[in-house]
Amino acid sequence: MRKRFILLSLALTAISTPLAAKESLGIFNSWGAFRDAEIPRCYAIAESEEINGKAERKSFASIGFWPKRKIRRQFHVRLSRDRSSNSRVIVSIAGRRFQLTANRSDGWSQDKRMDAAIIAAIRSSTSMTVESVGRDGKSIVDAYRLRGAATAIDAASLGCSRLR
Repeated sequence: MRKRFILLSLALTAISTPLAAKESLGIFNSWGAFRDAEIPRCYAIAESEEINGKAERKSFASIGFWPKRKIRRQFHVRLSRDRSSNSRVIVSIAGRRFQLTANRSDGWSQDKRMDAAIIAAIRSSTSMTVESVGRDGKSIVDAYRLRGAATAIDAASLGCSRLR
């Protein structure tokens, strides 16, 4: 459990504001929930599992809430390596596939409807993969365990309900 917390904390360093500004709302298996009252925002986040191959950076998946922007449950992934500019970023959960909007290192749902569909799939599944093709032509496969994700998402949602 402590190792998971350390890994989640390391994943948070990829997010723009200082780690000290974040308040833990709880760690739920491989997922954590955090609140950053300065922005304000809350999010559920998990690092991907290690897979053979060379990662350029820590990859993570998150579901974010920005109350002042009226953004709720926005799905985001950071890839473990930069992707080829002509490759897609595909999230697979329980046989469902979602093509994300992406830049070189990150992917987001295309719209609120896709956010809702991805989160519904996350809530009812045990694993998720994010796939693309790297700049080197090799596959990128970032895998996530989803146990605890639903609780982390709920904790982040509740945490931000007080920041409005």
